[in-house]
Amino acid sequence: MKTAIVWFTTDLRLYDNEALKRAITQSESVIPVYCFDDSHFETSQYGFKKSGNFRTQFLLESLQDLDDNLRKMGSGLIILKGKPEVEIPKIVAEYRVRKVFAKREVAFEEKQTESVVQTALFKLRCELDTYSTSTLYHAEDLPFSLKDIPDVFTTFRKKTELDAAVRNVFDQPITIVSPEIPELILPTLKDLGLHFSPIDSRAAIQFKGGETEAMKRLNHYFFETKSLSAYKETRNGMVGEDYSSKFSAWLALGCISPRTIYHEIKKYEKEYGANESTYWLIFELLWRDFFRFMFKKHQTKFFLYSGIKGDKVNSKSLNKKLLSQWINGTTPSEFINANMIELKKTGFMSNRGRQNVASYFCNELNMDWRIGAAYFESQLIDYDVCSNWGNWAYLAGVGNDPRKHRYFNIEKQANDYDKDRAFRDLWLQ
Repeated sequence: MKTAIVWFTTDLRLYDNEALKRAITQSESVIPVYCFDDSHFETSQYGFKKSGNFRTQFLLESLQDLDDNLRKMGSGLIILKGKPEVEIPKIVAEYRVRKVFAKREVAFEEKQTESVVQTALFKLRCELDTYSTSTLYHAEDLPFSLKDIPDVFTTFRKKTELDAAVRNVFDQPITIVSPEIPELILPTLKDLGLHFSPIDSRAAIQFKGGETEAMKRLNHYFFETKSLSAYKETRNGMVGEDYSSKFSAWLALGCISPRTIYHEIKKYEKEYGANESTYWLIFELLWRDFFRFMFKKHQTKFFLYSGIKGDKVNSKSLNKKLLSQWINGTTPSEFINANMIELKKTGFMSNRGRQNVASYFCNELNMDWRIGAAYFESQLIDYDVCSNWGNWAYLAGVGNDPRKHRYFNIEKQANDYDKDRAFRDLWLQ
């Protein structure tokens, strides 16, 4: 029997999953697999756990939901733990698999893992087939080659909107033929060197992982509350569940695809009318695309001190006392403190907050921006390698910002976006 493996990574969904769809079409039997990669739970060179408590809890919930949904279709999820290049070939050998289907990666470490897995599979005469499943626009449909993608977002956006189209989604499979797959056994947070941190009750939203929850959130934000129609006016908010879509955590793990969101926006526009707000959510999805394509183009440069610019503005220093004050929300700025306490206690921070705390880190504290980016990587539920490092490089003046040195006046920002002090009072009590 022709058996294939679907190696899930950050595409933890059944709807609009090309790798899964191709595997079902090209094989008689499919084995869904997820590998807890040891390297994701190590301490980075900057001294932070790469995957922190909040994000890992969200991942475990997402995998449980994926297994539940696979079981409804006659399949299930096999969990591996270790190095993917060691663990995946074991399953390949056991089931005599000739092809592994997976999501195509773009960032440096993820590409390296993909490459070593491919080499290990080749020795077993097994192919690795990868598909681009994370972006709104498919790379092949862009109006420029990879090396010619503009480094300025506005130029990229205008040409892409004019000359490219968003592809249709892939339907969810109806049934999946699999060999008998044992009951799901997930590692505990303790097994992964972490511990359970409940999300603080003051959190803007109580995130729960999985495709089921992602679709619930979409339905709530679009069709139940019609919050989408006011998105552009409210997106800079800081308190409450519906000032922004909050899709980022589910997008980061691929519990929902950007194309699904796009086509649901189009459906919403037909029913309730299009306006600046409905467009603006697509605009934000385009920013997400832009950073992914930038990582394809520039590869390791986004992890270098000098970024893609080659010159540096802030210092390369580390001041442990100032870093601790920033992390724990004990700086001289109440606005920064409120945001950093929110992040520490919930794994989330508003877009407005992120820009301010990053600007403060780079300009006021004048430390190596990568330390801030690495702390975010550990702490954020919605950590996405391209968006996180791309945005930090942008704020540090070494990324895609055409204005060389963007500086936020923190007190002005606090007065503009937290006029009544509701946000500061919530987190500083």
